[in-house]
Amino acid sequence: QGQLVESGGGLVQPGGSLRLSCAGSASIFSRYAVGWYRQFPDKPREYVASMSSGGITNYAESVKGRFTVSRDTAKHTVYLQMNSLKPEDTAVYYCNADRSWSTVKAGRIAGPWGQGTQVTVSS
Repeated sequence: QGQLVESGGGLVQPGGSLRLSCAGSASIFSRYAVGWYRQFPDKPREYVASMSSGGITNYAESVKGRFTVSRDTAKHTVYLQMNSLKPEDTAVYYCNADRSWSTVKAGRIAGPWGQGTQVTVSS
């Protein structure tokens, strides 16, 4: 599967936007589904959004209409565009991948997780 590296987090005001990046190898994005997840303090990691290897996207209800997953195959990167951010979106965001989109959507990825990137929405 290889290492995936998240970046792009930061501090943003409510209503603002951020774009997170998930960089990996070319083989990952051509054959794997990639998911975005987030973890609140003292809570288990939860599913946010994903893209299948074929480019189909899926979103958790809490972010539908505000977050968008996209990818740049030339740059081996998957993005999470987050608009209309709310304080309750504050969390550490992670990306990960698996050959099975079902596994990605269920958050049952067995592989290692990266460091994540902190997103803080606050005025």
